[in-house]
Amino acid sequence: MKKEWKDEKGAIKPIRALTFGEALFDTIKGTAHLGGAPLNLAAHLAKLGARTAVLTAVGKDELGKILLSRAEEMGVDTSYILIDEKRPTGTVTVELKYEGIPVFSINEGVAWDAITPDEKQFEALAGDEWDVFCFGTLAQRSEENRKTLKRLFQEIKTKHFFYDVNLRAEYYTEEWILSSLEHCTILKMNEEEAEAISGMLFDTIYKFRTLCRLLTDRYPEMSVICITKGPDGAAVYHDGVYEEVSASPIEVADTVGAGDAFSAGFLYAYLSGNGASKALSIATTLGTYVASKPGAVPEYSEELIEELKRYNKT
Repeated sequence: MKKEWKDEKGAIKPIRALTFGEALFDTIKGTAHLGGAPLNLAAHLAKLGARTAVLTAVGKDELGKILLSRAEEMGVDTSYILIDEKRPTGTVTVELKYEGIPVFSINEGVAWDAITPDEKQFEALAGDEWDVFCFGTLAQRSEENRKTLKRLFQEIKTKHFFYDVNLRAEYYTEEWILSSLEHCTILKMNEEEAEAISGMLFDTIYKFRTLCRLLTDRYPEMSVICITKGPDGAAVYHDGVYEEVSASPIEVADTVGAGDAFSAGFLYAYLSGNGASKALSIATTLGTYVASKPGAVPEYSEELIEELKRYNKT
């Protein structure tokens, strides 16, 4: 599916993405899987052909070493993964409910709760140029991370800010969500999150089409909104047009990482020059595939790769 373009000098220029937030291990049915939405997103983008880096933190422990090694194996730039000598690498216990829906028990006081680059690292981040900077809500649970994110909003050079609402239990406030919406140009949320935001901002649970229009009216910089609907597919709103696409029926293994795969598919396709409608189809195909496999970043089958290539033909 790899699609690249050339810069003014004729050199190949792949999509460059920086993700910010949690990097951890999910324990699912007794097995540890590399996880955290920002890391999952970066890994899927790398598999699609993008150049990706993650700004996060791990402990100076065995899990941290494994995470760094695995991230590198997946093609993710680990230059901005900080080593915390006091806090352990993050871990989460995942219990699967009906239809593979996960319930997360997220440990606190872990390394990714303190993503605090030093001045030299901030200079490197601010001096680089990105096509998209990706962030979510969960990592904002710590004051340290909120300060880092606020500075990144001001200093980072990027064409797009991608906000995955990604609400987790009690780890969000209205203040964090409103600040995130003010900064994002591409918004992604699931059905439940869309309803939560609708009630939060407008005191009414609007239909998705109306909600998208109201959000883009309130936040003029927000050019694209994606809403995932599980087995019912997904929707996208762009330039005043609301479109939906259905998902192929599958036997769900677990849905951990499916939303991150969707985000990666959409961002890669959209930033490669495809329209929002085609990007939505690619994203839904990839997200559905990941939901049919255990773990957040499974190997891509030859059939999936061929299907993505067919979608991506212009």
